[in-house]
Amino acid sequence: LVQSKKYVEKEQVELFVNKVGPYSNPDETYHYYSLPVCRPNEVSYKRMSLGQVIKGDRLSYSLFKVNFLENSFKVFLCKKKLLQSDVASLKAAIEDDYYFEFFVEDIPMRGFVGEVKEVSIWPHTHISYIKFAKVFPTQLLKLPDAPSKPLDLEMTYSIKWQVFHPTDLKLSTDSRARSSHKQALKIHWISVINSTLLAVFLVIFNGLVLLRILKNDFSKFNNTSPLDAGNFEDSDNGWKMIHADVFRFPHYKSLLSSFLGVGTQILALAGSLLVMAAFNMFHVRNHGTLQVAAVIIYAFTCCLAGFVSNSFYIQIGGKNWVGNMLLTSSIFTGPLFLCWFFVNTVHWAYQSTQALPFSTILFLFSIFVFIGYPLCLLGGIFGKNCVNNKFNAPCRTRNVAREIPPAEWYNKRTIHSFVGGLVCFASISVQMNYVFETMWGRQHYVLYEILLLTFLLLILVSGAMGITLIYFQLSSENFLWWWRAFVNTGSTGFFLYIYSVYFYHSKSNMHGFLQSVDYFTYNLLLSYAFFLSFGAVSFYCSLIFIKYIYRNLKMD
Repeated sequence: LVQSKKYVEKEQVELFVNKVGPYSNPDETYHYYSLPVCRPNEVSYKRMSLGQVIKGDRLSYSLFKVNFLENSFKVFLCKKKLLQSDVASLKAAIEDDYYFEFFVEDIPMRGFVGEVKEVSIWPHTHISYIKFAKVFPTQLLKLPDAPSKPLDLEMTYSIKWQVFHPTDLKLSTDSRARSSHKQALKIHWISVINSTLLAVFLVIFNGLVLLRILKNDFSKFNNTSPLDAGNFEDSDNGWKMIHADVFRFPHYKSLLSSFLGVGTQILALAGSLLVMAAFNMFHVRNHGTLQVAAVIIYAFTCCLAGFVSNSFYIQIGGKNWVGNMLLTSSIFTGPLFLCWFFVNTVHWAYQSTQALPFSTILFLFSIFVFIGYPLCLLGGIFGKNCVNNKFNAPCRTRNVAREIPPAEWYNKRTIHSFVGGLVCFASISVQMNYVFETMWGRQHYVLYEILLLTFLLLILVSGAMGITLIYFQLSSENFLWWWRAFVNTGSTGFFLYIYSVYFYHSKSNMHGFLQSVDYFTYNLLLSYAFFLSFGAVSFYCSLIFIKYIYRNLKMD
């Protein structure tokens, strides 16, 4: 049955009931016993892992008696008297396409509470468990629209065991998988390869064009004759004109430093999870391991956020490093807590299993308070004291800033942000469809190698677009590049949120206030994470590029 335990014949196999909910709303779940079904006199819960609790699992002991390799037919479970309110509740669940979920060991078993047949509502009162852990109805009972007296409902169940050799089961499962998914995987691979090739060609093309332009610029600027040297400052020469202003430190130093630190942390978190997933460390049967890994890695990478943020903050002339650490520790954790608190409150009001228990909330809060925040502070102290805190600008900055000339329409901030975000999102748009179907649907994503490749591709495209857009900005003699370098591809998060709205209305059947709040709130948080992480990529690449071109520019 499972690899973790061996059973002998007629040994009891525990069956746990878990949750119910609308099939089209993956995050709207309620406890199984919230419906008028057979239940023990006293409901007791199975001990669950942190990941299972975060996912909304609430495994409880059931009345089903299952013995290993012992078949049974139409075993009486209970007789339930349904009042008018119970009938209305059951009918509403069936009309909303409710499913139920049971667990045998770690194997989920799912089926529908009932079905709508023509104009009548039919609940399943008899279910059979067969191989591959599927649940099928075998007996139906019609529910009246408005019963005048309590309705007697008798629940029964049957169990049929089939013995398989492990190799036969594997071959059978593989054959089913190949027949049902071969065509979908082929289309998936073709679309990913096409997107990858287009993005790589775009990056190579931009790089070659930019290198050629820079070569001509260096040849022109560095071969200026002595007679023309005096006119250097007065000639219309593009980006070299702002050499004495380009390294003028930005406003809101602490905010920019915090964005960079947390963006780097999120990149490390995403990269770690994808590498672990590519090595098959998050199996579908290991419920909640991905969520637990994300919590732990996020807590321990807080030291990276503190180190990057404080070292950069000191380099650009920041003085209040303690305040910078407080801002860094809350710049993402704060919105994360507010979003979670709002969603959790709504789930609590609806009595959904997605609402976290107080003990779990206290445990997660303790992880941040006693691990995350101290590590962020420790990383900040190390970044302040143990790293060379000189910015090492290739050019000296003059005391008085030069005037920035009016920019053409194609060099406006909004145009650069729109183009940068659109190109970056276009490089992953095909893959995001599969990701959203996994996050907000019933699909199980297994091609994590492709997702890792897409992640690396997005980093490459973000860096290339950031450099290209910054070059155009500097060529228009606009030296205020610090924040624009971050926003140029950080705007990918905006397009991600637009896509999430499109996915909700066009590609999913999600509905209702509870699911909508959950979906749009957490996608807003995901878009913010995209903004921070890929904005940081663009900024780092732009900074390296700017230092390179001005270091190779000969100045008197």
